Order: sequence, then C-alpha cells, then structure tokens
Amino acid sequence: MTPPVTAIPVELPPAFLGVAHSATGKLWRDRLDTRGAARALAISQRYQLPEMLARVLAGRDVGIDEVEDFLDPTIRKLMPDPYTVTQMETAAKRIADAATRNEKVAIFGDYDVDGATSAALLAWHLRHCGLDPLIHIPDRIFEGYGPNVEAVRGLAAKGATLLVTVDCGTTSLEPLAEARKLGMSVVVIDHHQTGDELPEVDALVNPNRADDLSGLGYLAAVGLVLITLVAVNRELRARGFWTSERPEPDLLGMLHHVALGTVADVAPLTGLNRAFVAKGLIAMRRRDHVGHTALMDVSRLNGPPEAWHLGFMLGPRINAGGRIGRADLGVRLLLEGDISEAARIAAELDRLNGERRLIEQAAEAQAEAEALASLGLEDKGAVIVTAAEGWHPGVVGLVASRLKEKFSRPAFAIALEPGGIGTGSGRSISGVDLGKAIRQAVKEKLLMKGGGHAMAAGVTLRKERLAEFRAFMESALAADVAASRHENELFIDGAVSARGVTTEFAATLNRAGPFGAANPEPVIALPAHQLVYADEVGQAHLRLRFKSGDGAIVNGIAFRSIGQKLGNALLQNRGQPLHVAGSLAVDRWQGSERVQMRVVDIAVPDPGPALIR
Repeated sequence: MTPPVTAIPVELPPAFLGVAHSATGKLWRDRLDTRGAARALAISQRYQLPEMLARVLAGRDVGIDEVEDFLDPTIRKLMPDPYTVTQMETAAKRIADAATRNEKVAIFGDYDVDGATSAALLAWHLRHCGLDPLIHIPDRIFEGYGPNVEAVRGLAAKGATLLVTVDCGTTSLEPLAEARKLGMSVVVIDHHQTGDELPEVDALVNPNRADDLSGLGYLAAVGLVLITLVAVNRELRARGFWTSERPEPDLLGMLHHVALGTVADVAPLTGLNRAFVAKGLIAMRRRDHVGHTALMDVSRLNGPPEAWHLGFMLGPRINAGGRIGRADLGVRLLLEGDISEAARIAAELDRLNGERRLIEQAAEAQAEAEALASLGLEDKGAVIVTAAEGWHPGVVGLVASRLKEKFSRPAFAIALEPGGIGTGSGRSISGVDLGKAIRQAVKEKLLMKGGGHAMAAGVTLRKERLAEFRAFMESALAADVAASRHENELFIDGAVSARGVTTEFAATLNRAGPFGAANPEPVIALPAHQLVYADEVGQAHLRLRFKSGDGAIVNGIAFRSIGQKLGNALLQNRGQPLHVAGSLAVDRWQGSERVQMRVVDIAVPDPGPALIR
C-alpha cells in the first residue's frame, strides 16, 4: 500500500513591520520570500545595482539573466515576425493593395483612447501612402460600441472599398456582413475576447482568437496596429512602392500614440508593451508631436511625462471627447499639424474633461449610496450592480471603477434610458474574470448585448431584467470574489526612512519603470514616522507630512481618501507615529523638484521597536 503523501508546509514570511491589519484592513507582506531575497542579492552583486532596485526587480520576477533587457527594453529585440499573428499576411497584403491602387479606405475606431490612437496611427500611415482615409468614431450614446449597419452604409456611400476596424469589430457579425454585401473588403484589427462565432471578413487580426498562437494577446489595439503596419511596410517595400520621393514612414517615430493607448487601456506593461511605453515616453519628452504637446500643455504637465501621467492626465482628456462631447475630437487632435488648431482642440477636450468630472461625481455619490444600501451593515454580496435614470452613459465606466476601488469587489454602473434600456460598464478585481461571466449572461439572454475583458466589460439590457442579471452575476462570481478578497494583502518592496527619500532614490526606483498594469509601482514603507500634518486639499485628497526620528520630513498625499477608511485613520492619528506605505513620485513646481509619497495605507505600530528588514 502506498503511504499517504504529506504536504510540506510552506512557511509564509511574517507580516511586514508586524502589520497584520492595517487601516484599510490589509495584511502587509514583504514582496520577496526567502528565495526572492536571495535573487535580489544576486542581482545586486552581479550588476552592481542598489539594493532597493534589485529588490524591486526580483519582486517582479525578473530573472538574473534578464536584468539588462528589463532595464532597457528594445523594440527591435522584442518585435516578433508580424506573420506569426493569424491572418496578418492577408491583412497586410489587402492594406498594401489599397495603397498601390489608391483606394478609398474607411477606418472605424472605438471611442476610447486605445481606439483614438489606433485610428490616428493607421490614418497617419495611409496619408503617408498618399491616401485620404475616412475616419469614423461612433457616438457612445447614439451608436454605441463597434460598427453599426447605418454607419457602414454611410461609409460605403462615400466610396469606401476597404473598411478597417481598429479596437473593435470582433463581435460585429451583422454590420460587417453588411459591409461585405455592399462590396467592401473588411479587415479587423482588434484585441477583444472573441465569441463563439467570428465575423466573415477578409482578415481578422486578433491575437485573442482561439486559433492564434502568437502569444500577443496582451497587446493593446494600438500596439497591434503598429505590428500590422510593420507588415504593410514590408509588403510595400517588396513591391517597390517606397521611393526617394515617397520614403518608407518611420513607425518608431509614432510611438507617442502606442504608449498613450497602451497605458490608457491598462494593458500589462510586460514584453513588447513595456518597450513600446518606455520608448514612447522618450518620444513624448522630445515634444516634437503637435497634438501630444498641446495635450501635455493643457494638462499642465511640467516636467518629463511618466506612465502615470498618460493614464491619469492625458488619457482622460482624450476620453472626454468620446464620453460627453464629439467622439472624434481625440483623433483630430492626434492628427492635427497646426499648432494653434491643436491648442484649440486640446482646450476643448480639457473643458469637456472638467465637465465630465462634475457629471461623474454626481452619479458616483448616488451609486455609492445604492451600493451601501444593497450591501447592508454586514457588507454581504459578491458583486455590486447599481442603476439609475439620468446618469450619463459616458461616465458609467468611471463610476464602476470607483465603486470597485471603494468596495473591493466587481461593480457595475448602468445608465437607464427613458425607453427602459440600460447601458452600463463593469470593472473587476484581480482573479475574477468579468468578461467570461458577461458572455455567459448574453448566452442566457439576460443581456441584449455584452462583452469585454477579464477586468472590464460593457452591457446593454432591459430594465426589467436588472434583478435577474444581478442574481446571475452574484451566483457566477461569488466563489472567485470570495477567494480574491480573502487574499487582502499589500505587498511592500522595502522600507526606508524620510532621510533616504530623495530625488536620487526615486530616480533609482524609476529605472524599473515604466510602471502600470503587471509592473506595479514599488510600494515603500516608512516605519514609525510621526504624522505632523494632515489637511484636506483639492477634491477629497489629504496633504500630509511625516517626520522620522532624526527630524527629516517627507511630504505625502492620500488621493480621494476623505471619508474613506484611509482618510479617517489619518485624521484620527494626527501627531502619532505610524507605519506608512505608498509609492514615490517627483513633484515639480516652478523649477524645483521634491519627492512626494502617494500614501496607500497606514498602520499604528505595535509597542516596541520597528525594524527595517
């Protein structure tokens, strides 16, 4: 008889700084276990890197032999052969045909940042080829997501013989069938998850289709457009299309677009995406692109742009056009060559973004109250589904995102129209696949329309099916949500005192950037630092100052913390020593630089000495 196998217990590292339950209810963990700490030491010794940078690299699973490539990712080294993507060769040849025949090409994009940058990049290339493409970005409210029959007919009426959809089209069976019926060729360049049935088109370039083995499913649509254009360039080169009068366009000179779309779409900053964003940020720092420069100026971005600027400052302004204004404003800005006209469009996007904030805040307050009522005092429920009449459909995704952050569970915000139809968005938490559940809800006829990714989804449903949809999502996701919320941990990369928080230290950590999805910003802890100042600033933020035992001061800010667990704990502990966790950013003002900690959590120290481990 075979004796039973006894599992070897895995010893978890003790709570970092002894914090088992922080102000936000988290257990603090050292990001590195014993093996990770050994790898960090080996990285530091082999490459002569500062210890904290080595810890950050090891904490992101960078192998000892991968360090140099990680710190300096190059597109040429990481760029695959485009033809590894299913149907890429067919797509490239059809677009090349359009260039050589001087065809009328129609570009159909999505109304978000990834869609705008994808459409702008493709249009720029086609213009370089001597074409004058039509560009259609659908109205979020009146047309909704993706191609629609009426818009397709309109493009055909304008003489389009080739329709290229970017960041949409994978699930648009009927509209693309109509395009084919009207005599148009159709190429889809998309990255969204596929349904059971694919549209009948000339080429469907989507690394997330079941028969694609390229491994590029993590790319944003704009990155996929760039790879497609690499293939088109190669095809046109083989045909002798490029001449001294019409030189081959420099695709790497357009990485501004790829970086912005990739970060704004929250694509994982690994592999090729990481190189796209790293090199795109360098391009943006040159300020040689009219549209991007206008966008940076109107966003009051002083200093070199970083990845978080793209996600939180530039992206929302491009998005504002699609949310509550003219959907094509973002594309127009990115294609504009006149400085004064670009400044005018950027100013309009900035105005719309301010308007969007006010609309969002009103809807958010209402949705939050509804969520609190549904969860009850016992905080029961795996999924939040809020809905109301009068909400602007353009901000429901942002409201869902705020609810997800506040309540740590998947959340939906649905705008109900007078006709009884609701359109909404959902946002998920790590480990819970929202897109899969939504596709099942569509199959079961609970939704009129729906789709998306693991972390985000869009839905259209009838008001009377709302309760059934809520019950279905609760049942479908309860187990995954429970498992994900059970692992309520904050991983800390290391600890430092206020004296060590310098611009040089921040620059050292930034060598591991750009930071974003799948490459999180380092979280640094300040052990037992006195909170000497805490006061409200801006919209629900707290400005902070912490002092170490030797009298050194570090400035901090806790975004959107007023009225939340973190903000309440900070205000209740003025003057007290606290363990503080957050990420570091360089704050630039009137030519001077100082480091600021973006505080994400705090804890009251246990009595006794706190060790920097």
